[in-house]
Amino acid sequence: MDIDYSPLFISLRSAFLATILSGIGGVAAARALVSVAPRRRFILEIFILIPLVLPPTVIGYGLLLFIGRQGPVGKMLLALHGETLVFTWWAGVLAATLVSFPVIYISSRAAFQQVDQHLVDAARIFGAGPWQRFLDILLPLARPGLIAGLLMSFARSLGEFGATLMVAGNIPGKTQTIPMAIYFAVEAGESHLALFWSSVAISMAALVLGLVQIFSKEVPERG
Repeated sequence: MDIDYSPLFISLRSAFLATILSGIGGVAAARALVSVAPRRRFILEIFILIPLVLPPTVIGYGLLLFIGRQGPVGKMLLALHGETLVFTWWAGVLAATLVSFPVIYISSRAAFQQVDQHLVDAARIFGAGPWQRFLDILLPLARPGLIAGLLMSFARSLGEFGATLMVAGNIPGKTQTIPMAIYFAVEAGESHLALFWSSVAISMAALVLGLVQIFSKEVPERG
């Protein structure tokens, strides 16, 4: 069986970069909002978490409105470079970033909320600044939860299909990821290829979930 392994490498590369982008934004947002009163946080979290419940095609269409030829970002890129991000690998990265952002946000918020606030207050009393408290207190204590969240975000990015298909398309060797390889293999009647990529996807998902279980056990319980 002659197999093109480019969907694996494209998926891993896209998911890795999307996890970095969503991780930076998700952790920063969780840190900024964790101490905000729930009533004030309510509206902001609706916008942050809405990709979890929206159909991926809606997210893809929203992206098209921004990065397409008639969108604000698309027009700017056309003026500067003569092309847009649509049907490029970067469009797939953006789609994966959007759908995985809520995952890392939820995990990061939970991890920060588990940190004993008395330790943070004590560090403030002894003169530690905001960055020092974050780097020396919050980050180490929240580390297991943050890593578990990043792993789940990575898994979500790997499994993204609908939004990616709308903005990046299915271009073999360029934008075709594992989910798209499975879908179009089934559509073409190539069941052996669909079974192969499905097995790869299941194996990768099981590996990530196993790592999440390992890191979740390291989360300290507050007494």
